[in-house]
Amino acid sequence: MESIDKTMKNLYQTPEFRKRYEDLKQEVLEDPDIQTFLEENKEIVSNRMIETNLMKLYEYKSQAINCKDCPDLSRCVNLMKGYEPSLVIEGNRIDIHYRPCPEKLLDDERRKTKKLIQSFYMSKEILNASFADFFLDSDGRLDAFEYAERFTAEYAKGSSMKGLYLHGEFGVGKSYLLGAIANQLAEKGIASLIVYVPEFLREMKQSLGDQTLNEKLETVKKAHVLMLDDIGAEAMSSWTRDEILGSIMQYRMQEQLPTFFTSNFDFSGLEYHLTYTQRGEEEKMKARRLMERIKFLSIPIKLGGPNRRHL
Repeated sequence: MESIDKTMKNLYQTPEFRKRYEDLKQEVLEDPDIQTFLEENKEIVSNRMIETNLMKLYEYKSQAINCKDCPDLSRCVNLMKGYEPSLVIEGNRIDIHYRPCPEKLLDDERRKTKKLIQSFYMSKEILNASFADFFLDSDGRLDAFEYAERFTAEYAKGSSMKGLYLHGEFGVGKSYLLGAIANQLAEKGIASLIVYVPEFLREMKQSLGDQTLNEKLETVKKAHVLMLDDIGAEAMSSWTRDEILGSIMQYRMQEQLPTFFTSNFDFSGLEYHLTYTQRGEEEKMKARRLMERIKFLSIPIKLGGPNRRHL
């Protein structure tokens, strides 16, 4: 019985096998990314290394192509879902390291946040929101759209830009525009946190009993881009206003972190809402202090138009 090595050697010498091998080698070596890698490491990589590690180079080529054409994480077809390949040299061989792709990093961050913050708000409508479907047919909508487009084009992590304070009647698309901004940022690998304020404040109260309040509060305070949906719809107490919303706004103002809001109230209406607690207490100075921070963080724009939920 012949040894495996001898059998493989004999197989390699056949014209059919040799031609297929040479075709594969040519295909691999014509790949622009592989050419760049070999050029950058030409002092180290020998022809023998290329021959010995040709299948690694072929694996890289096939996986890298998948990443370039990948529509989203759910449809990733790579060997390791959500990971993209990079070529490295280890000793006298060429190898592949897999690292999380931008889509996976974003998904991991969202999952981590959602696990912690139950009021993390990503409804089906928000998940599918896009600038292309935002109507520009009434007051304020064009201004809001233009700023949203500019924000998503110019914002980078660590940069300082104001958010929007979108106010108007029910169903005019305030939350939808936040979703479109969030999705556009996601395409750049920037995670945003959309929080439905009434549910978030209820959750903060419940978190007093399970010792997770500080962790949740820190997550919201330090989000790269924070979106507070439907502020003013909550039942206000001194504690939620001063210790929760006040703490978030103070931190984000100091760090100049982008913060977006939606509300049925304009600035004056929200200040009035913040002034009176559930107990009927009037606290004008505390409401004014919080409003100063909201005004510092955002540009107010009124969205007009019909209630699109009924169209």
